[in-house]
Amino acid sequence: MASLDPVPLPPDREGRLRLGLPTRRATVRLGRRLARVLDVGDLLLLAGDLAAGKTFLTRALCRGLGVADQVRITSPSFALVHEYSGAPSAAAPAGLAIVHADLYRMGDAADVTSLGLRERRADALVVVEWGTGYAEALGGGGLELELVVEDAGRSASLWASQADQLARVVEAIGLGIGS
Repeated sequence: MASLDPVPLPPDREGRLRLGLPTRRATVRLGRRLARVLDVGDLLLLAGDLAAGKTFLTRALCRGLGVADQVRITSPSFALVHEYSGAPSAAAPAGLAIVHADLYRMGDAADVTSLGLRERRADALVVVEWGTGYAEALGGGGLELELVVEDAGRSASLWASQADQLARVVEAIGLGIGS
């Protein structure tokens, strides 16, 4: 029987934390556990091939942050940016703003800068699909997560520019493994 939780895997070639996601439920649980540590000012960069599960993970994260079930959470591929309102938090008493962007069609960092995502980090959590290579244009300091489709489901590789952020994520995921 496949696990309902993310499963620790050996680190990838770059030494990044890896998790097996053998079921959709494991991906949902990863998203909901990430919701425990992400807040206003944070940046989550999602990478992975088409249909790797970036929007699916974002939906689970948003639900974990209190976005109502009746709100459709879809890929912002054509709109470029969607915004959702989560439950109130200490940093966002009126409800956490979640900005969900897709940079697949962006040409360069200047295009990304024009979206104003860096500035939105002052009052929102910013989640970016296809954000690899744009971290600095988005203000840096983000958590990066790459989803990979494998024979046994999916896996996720995680890394962060700040060791304390990765340590908080590892604790929230609850795997009892070091960073």
